[in-house]
Amino acid sequence: PKRKRKENEVEQEIEETPQEKKLRLAKLYLEQLREEGEWDVDRTLFLSEILEQKGKLQRPLAGGLVAPDPIEIRLLRGHKLSVTCLCITPDEKHIFSASKDCSIIKWDVGSGKKVHKILGGRKGTEARHVGHTAHILCMAISSDGKYLATGDMNKLIMIWEAATCKHLYKFTGHKDAVSGLAFRRGTHDLYSASHDRSVKVWNVDENAYVETLFGHQDVITALDCLGRERCVTAGGRDRTLRVWKIAEETQLVFHGHEGSIDCVQLINEEHMVSGGDDGCLCVWSVGKKKPVSVVKQAHGVHGNAGLKEPCWVSSVAALHNSDTVASGSHNAMVQLWKCGQGFRGLDPLFTIPVTGFVNSLKFSTSGKFLVAGVGQEHRLGRWWRVKDAKNGLYIIPLKRQNREAETEQ
Repeated sequence: PKRKRKENEVEQEIEETPQEKKLRLAKLYLEQLREEGEWDVDRTLFLSEILEQKGKLQRPLAGGLVAPDPIEIRLLRGHKLSVTCLCITPDEKHIFSASKDCSIIKWDVGSGKKVHKILGGRKGTEARHVGHTAHILCMAISSDGKYLATGDMNKLIMIWEAATCKHLYKFTGHKDAVSGLAFRRGTHDLYSASHDRSVKVWNVDENAYVETLFGHQDVITALDCLGRERCVTAGGRDRTLRVWKIAEETQLVFHGHEGSIDCVQLINEEHMVSGGDDGCLCVWSVGKKKPVSVVKQAHGVHGNAGLKEPCWVSSVAALHNSDTVASGSHNAMVQLWKCGQGFRGLDPLFTIPVTGFVNSLKFSTSGKFLVAGVGQEHRLGRWWRVKDAKNGLYIIPLKRQNREAETEQ
């Protein structure tokens, strides 16, 4: 029996990958530290990070959040037309935004002032204009803050030096509008998605195209990526989300929306959140083909009696590795949500008044603030206009209850 037990142990070891072993040991070690009361902050943080990356640990932040006072919300204006996309620099000092007016603006978060504006060009001036001459739909910044990538309706991807806003390269190859961009964290690998139904991989350091992946049956509307060599895409009216494993050249397909899926963001490496024109907000686990939680009519309904339709969910954001999610629509508010244990269930926290189509939402890395890119029109089309909306960026501070209140509860 002794030999048998030994064999079993060996078998168990073989089945466990190095990554899984690292995870198991990190968990054990964390438990030990907790029991012994040895709370070495640095070490614990490092272990927590390992667990967070695997989606095994949720930073419980949502419970402590309180709605900001409307006076504290700042509106930055500078774009003539609807803001379609934005990104926050890793140091949280600047925000880049882009618009249907083809321009890109770099903002200073502290002062709310414009640091730089890359003007849009008129149609037909492509040969001599440095910048976009078509609606910009998406943008991404590398995790070291070095490169900014922007994609437009004219099938082009532009690469900029984020610090100086200097134009570096132009990537051509997509056969239709570029609708999603994301840098893989810790690298200068760029993933792009397009209305031509393909995903492309680029190496920005080398100014090089790497490969193309196919699978979606309709235009891709959004793309996101974290640290792994994989990305997630929303396939519009093919009603699927796909997780692409780049190295293996395989894809996982997810079903659950009843209409066009217009936005998707990763919460951590294992979970994601999506929204669509069916008015649903869905949370997914990479291990399950169907959503783990669905909120129908997440932003209510609009239209006349008898013809009421759900408000489209036009943007989603997640505070990475936490239980906090935000969604935007055109019903004059941004909604914050708390993910339940194991990402089952989404509970509404509070709303923030914002008029217009919320086309883009991003949490700052630390979770100190949330930025909403707003316009009179939806990012992907002109079905109707919200006339009293201001085309701009709303900086929304995320306040936490003071510590005393927490200890009393």
